[in-house]
Amino acid sequence: PHDAPPPPPPLLTANIRAFRVMVRNEMFRRVELFADEDSAALGELDADAGWDAERWEEVLDDYFDEHDDIGTGPDARGPGLLIINEETGTWKVRQIFDDPAGNHDWGISADIDLAASDETGTAVVRVTDVNRL
Repeated sequence: PHDAPPPPPPLLTANIRAFRVMVRNEMFRRVELFADEDSAALGELDADAGWDAERWEEVLDDYFDEHDDIGTGPDARGPGLLIINEETGTWKVRQIFDDPAGNHDWGISADIDLAASDETGTAVVRVTDVNRL
């Protein structure tokens, strides 16, 4: 008798709650690197999406021309500053920066590729813009 192959592992994105936490962590990691003005690390994360260190450096300069600081505490990490639009195949997310003026007009926009996330076992984030709305 042949043993049946084991069932495939569940898809990463099947557990929406856990996957949302993963997405939140990936987006907030970028906020922390932004606060540290670490354009090199940001570039390593997002070069494949066209966001190399030089491009991050330009946005860092623009942001810090307007604001002296960026929050990374509990408020900055809170659900009110992360917008997730769950669309089939790709989630559209916006991580809003906790700026000292409380304007909440700067942030990072990204697409989350669900199929690629299932394939790699991690949230695949593709930054689409970092700007003031």
